[in-house]
Amino acid sequence: MFQVLMPNRTIVGEGAITSAKEQIQSLGTNALVISGKIVEKSGIVKKLTASLDEVGVKYTVFTDIKGEPDDLMVAAAKEVYDQSGCDMIIGIGGGSPQDSAKAVSAASDYAPIVLIPTTAGSGSEATKFYCVTESATDTKKLITDEKIIPKLAIIDPTLCVTAPKSITAATGMDALTHAVEAFTSKKATPYTDMFALSAIKRVFEFLPRAYANGEDIEARTEMSFAAYEAGVCINNASVTLVHGMSRPIGALFHVPHGISNAMLITKCLLFAKDGCLERFATIGRELGAAGTDAECADIFFDYLADLCKTIEIPTLEEYGIDRETFFLKMDKMADDAIASGSPGNTKKEVNKKDILKIYTDLWSE
Repeated sequence: MFQVLMPNRTIVGEGAITSAKEQIQSLGTNALVISGKIVEKSGIVKKLTASLDEVGVKYTVFTDIKGEPDDLMVAAAKEVYDQSGCDMIIGIGGGSPQDSAKAVSAASDYAPIVLIPTTAGSGSEATKFYCVTESATDTKKLITDEKIIPKLAIIDPTLCVTAPKSITAATGMDALTHAVEAFTSKKATPYTDMFALSAIKRVFEFLPRAYANGEDIEARTEMSFAAYEAGVCINNASVTLVHGMSRPIGALFHVPHGISNAMLITKCLLFAKDGCLERFATIGRELGAAGTDAECADIFFDYLADLCKTIEIPTLEEYGIDRETFFLKMDKMADDAIASGSPGNTKKEVNKKDILKIYTDLWSE
């Protein structure tokens, strides 16, 4: 037995940001639009607000989401929400504005949420999860709350065209991590398996194209589909070891979430491989491999290494993280990873010693 959790309504396609105005109007009369300054400067926020003007929805734009959200940013957005008399929230941008929208909604008696991704990766538009860093402790908290699943998700692949290569790589790897972890999770279901394998195949085919040419609208569209599919997967099957270990790196060293996932994905999945070899073999076969389970699983890891090389995923050292500082903070990182609960979904027992070894091994390359 399993259940399926998804947004109430999802509108998908080129131009969706302008064609969904009536659906937005049905949710409220005064919106807090949460975004980032880069998305605002790109003109994407103006596309949204022009649509709101057409249907008479008032709005206040909040763009002080700088990187991944912390409790101080959320509190500032909540204050604007209250002062402006808002009755719904629109998060437009990458995972950070979308997570911030969820956090403000949770603090505002669950005001209706509309989420509009401008990157193809976080899948936040489909999920019951959001992350907020606790500024006092530098701990990135994962919050699970079914009440913040958006009332409306708007997926317009044309909004991703302006994303730079580094963001395309980071968010694309986030989507891939979601899909592979959901497929190899203890909580996987036949429903999530279907979406996970579809998302994995899309990422391997279309992420290199989107990375090479941001204006490749077919690649952007397919990656938007992959991100949404992968979001549906984690909404129902959760994530595993990679995400558990990734969040502390993001909180303490301010590495974008998708990049920290990509830094970890190979070593974490290699650790998990013998716990569900047949699952990794299935992924390999979906990507074209043939042979025994062990051979097909190994081919998947070869494909994964090639993908990370193609989209230029950096190591911790290449990113500029100080090795000595990393090792000093590693014990807290391992504790935070375990406390998140995500490693417990891995189909292999994971303990603190295992996590510390994986963190250490990130410096062996």
